[in-house]
Amino acid sequence: MPVITALTLPPPNGALKKSILLTHPIADSSTSDPLISHGRHFGRTVFALCNYPSLLTNGILRLEQMEEIPLEDFSADERREHRVFEQLLDSYPGLLERLKNGSEEEILHVGELIGKGAAGARGDDTKTLKSAVLDWISPKGDVIQPHLHRNSKIDRGFNHELTGSLLCPAGMDWNDPETKENLRSGEMLYIYDPDDPWCGLLRSRLLVCAYKHVFTSPSSVEKEPKATRSGNARLHGMICVTIASISYIATQVRFALSSSSVFSRTDTTTDSETFYHSLLDLLEDPEECQEVNELLTWWNRQVFPTSSAAKRPVSANSALSKIRQKRLAVNRSSNLDLVSS
Repeated sequence: MPVITALTLPPPNGALKKSILLTHPIADSSTSDPLISHGRHFGRTVFALCNYPSLLTNGILRLEQMEEIPLEDFSADERREHRVFEQLLDSYPGLLERLKNGSEEEILHVGELIGKGAAGARGDDTKTLKSAVLDWISPKGDVIQPHLHRNSKIDRGFNHELTGSLLCPAGMDWNDPETKENLRSGEMLYIYDPDDPWCGLLRSRLLVCAYKHVFTSPSSVEKEPKATRSGNARLHGMICVTIASISYIATQVRFALSSSSVFSRTDTTTDSETFYHSLLDLLEDPEECQEVNELLTWWNRQVFPTSSAAKRPVSANSALSKIRQKRLAVNRSSNLDLVSS
C-alpha cells in the first residue's frame, strides 16, 4: 500500500495521523501576513501541490521519530516530504521554534496561511497565463486561425490545430488523423528526440516566456521591462531557477493550452498533479544529475543571465584554463622546492 503524505494528499477528508489538527477552525487573516507572502513564493519554487497543515504536522512528528529512526528507513514519499519540510524551515527563520512551541491550532493556522499563499499564487498565475499564452504561440506577424478566445478555453487543447500540436505526446505524430482522433489528454511541451530524450527537454521559448511572466514581470517577456515594481523573483531574493519552479511553469503552461476550465488536483483530463510530480521525479533523479545541471544552466542563461549559476564552465582548452593550469604547476613546483630545502 502506498504511503500517504502531505505531498500526495488532496484537501483533507480522511483519518491520518495529523487529522486532529485538521479539525480546528482557522482565524481570519489578512493577505498581508508574511506567511502568506512566503507561501506564494514557496509554492512556485519548491513544491506547488501540497497540504501544508499535514506537511507541518508530519514534519514535527517525524523529527521526534528521527531521534530513534534514521531518515533512510522511511519510505521514498516520506523522505521527499521531509526534504520539502526542511526546505520550508530553512527558508523561514524562526518557523521551527514557532511550530515546536505552538499549540495544535497554531500549527494548523501556520499551515493554512502558507497554503493560502501557495494556492493564491497558483490561481493568479493560472488566470493571467490563460490569456498571455495566446500571445506567445501566435504566428509572428499573423493571428491564430481558427481564432482562440482569450477568456474561454473550450476551443483549446486537442480541439485546435495549434494548441493540439503543442500538447501532442512525445513520440506521436500530430499530423496523423488517427492520432488526433484518439488523443484525449496532453503529455509534453517540448521537441522530442527518441534517440536522445533529453534533447530539447523543457527548453522552449514558450516556457521561458511563461517563467519570465510569473517571476520577473510580464513586461520582461519582451526584454523591455516596464514594470514600476519589482517582480516576484527580486522581491524574494531569487537569483536562479529551481527544479520545482521549472516543473511548476511547465504544468501551468500545459494547463493554459488545454481545454480544461478549472485547475484542480483531481482533474482526470489534464491530470496536472501527476504531470507535475512526474517532472519532479525525473529532475530529482540522481542518475540524471548531469543532464539536470545542464538544463538548469540553460534556464539561468535565459532568465538570470548575470547569475553565477548561468555561467558556462571554463573549457579545458581555453586560454583561461591554460593560464590556471600553468599557475598551478608553478605553485606546485615552488612548494616542492620549499619542502626539499
